[in-house]
Amino acid sequence: VQLVESGGGSVLAGGSMNLSCVASGFTFSRATLKWVRQAPGKGLEWVSSIRAEEWVTLYADSVKGRFTISRDNAKNMVFLQMKNLKPEDTAIYYCAYSTSYKGRGTQVTVLS
Repeated sequence: VQLVESGGGSVLAGGSMNLSCVASGFTFSRATLKWVRQAPGKGLEWVSSIRAEEWVTLYADSVKGRFTISRDNAKNMVFLQMKNLKPEDTAIYYCAYSTSYKGRGTQVTVLS
């Protein structure tokens, strides 16, 4: 299993950023994919999931209404569109599959 994230960087508060993740090594179209994040000095926090069934999406309360998760099964990719970013969104963002696999992450820094 391999998950590779991209799209991180620095942005001013209120700005937007889009993350991408390309996956391989498992049946992507049948998998629930997740984005999780880890802020400096804190533990891993679940952000959002997209299920294989009917592409049902779930969001943490802290990002609901600001983040949108989506997927492209033809390309084995999952995306996270982030709007109205806040300094507290600063973290390393990881694409994850099951409880065992996640990528190396991409840094998102939101400047106040």
